[in-house]
Amino acid sequence: MEFRELECFVVLSEELHFARTAERLYLSPGRVSQLMRSLETRVGGRLFHRTSRRVRLTPLGERFLADLRPSYDGLANAVSRAKAAAREVTGVIRLGFLATPTDVVIGSVRAFERRYPGCEAELVEIPLSDPFGKLRAGQVDIAFTLLPLDEPDLATGEELNRVSYQLGVSSRHPLAARASIGAEELAGVSLIGLDGPAPRTWRERVAPSMTPSGRPIPLAGTVATSQEGMTQVALNRGGMLFCTPTAAHHGRPDVTFVPVTGLPPSILGLAWVKAAETAAIRAFNETAVGHALGAAVLVA
Repeated sequence: MEFRELECFVVLSEELHFARTAERLYLSPGRVSQLMRSLETRVGGRLFHRTSRRVRLTPLGERFLADLRPSYDGLANAVSRAKAAAREVTGVIRLGFLATPTDVVIGSVRAFERRYPGCEAELVEIPLSDPFGKLRAGQVDIAFTLLPLDEPDLATGEELNRVSYQLGVSSRHPLAARASIGAEELAGVSLIGLDGPAPRTWRERVAPSMTPSGRPIPLAGTVATSQEGMTQVALNRGGMLFCTPTAAHHGRPDVTFVPVTGLPPSILGLAWVKAAETAAIRAFNETAVGHALGAAVLVA
């Protein structure tokens, strides 16, 4: 039997009025009648006497209600408790982050744990070369990612920052002495790209194949993580693009970061699997957006 039929039967036995029953259940009176006819067919007998003036239980209906009520109440309470638990933000939420736990990441985690002390945020690093694998495998619940995305199974939140790029080069590279470079000059730089299952649009954000005007940018090779890329940069085997907060985090004497003008901004946000959305995921996304706005980290 369907729970909706049983629910309708119990409410109608209390109200003894089709219109009031429909109002309580947010249904039409016709739908209430349909559900009761279906239930009576399943039971094999009339549960209600219906006239133009009144509705009352038949003896079979009274017996059925008496037998059903304890089980129905237990089931209804179980559903109510499950709904309440689904709205709670407790337990552990696993957060994927890309390469560098910048202030957007750490600040969002701190703000979330202050707001929801019953829920612990667990950080898991996601490789640049496979930005969505752990999400889809259920190894993380929500992940910091570059926006926009073209992944139909994933939902995204609002942007958390919008920052410029810097080119990481060896301190021995000719461009290391420059105060900045234009995007068109990347045609003369071999960029380190990504291997692995990253989609093409993602690879283009990390290592564009062309300048804004369409000039080809040579590829120096591919890596799976930003640390691998940083090592290749330090060995003067190519340059690699980093967002400004990541560049600031990775300062080291053998690598120089040169600001790049003329490229679209790097936009960071959150993504999660649509079918696996929970109250904790929604709460973390809302908290991260609030932190970004409050901390004024949207532009750098």
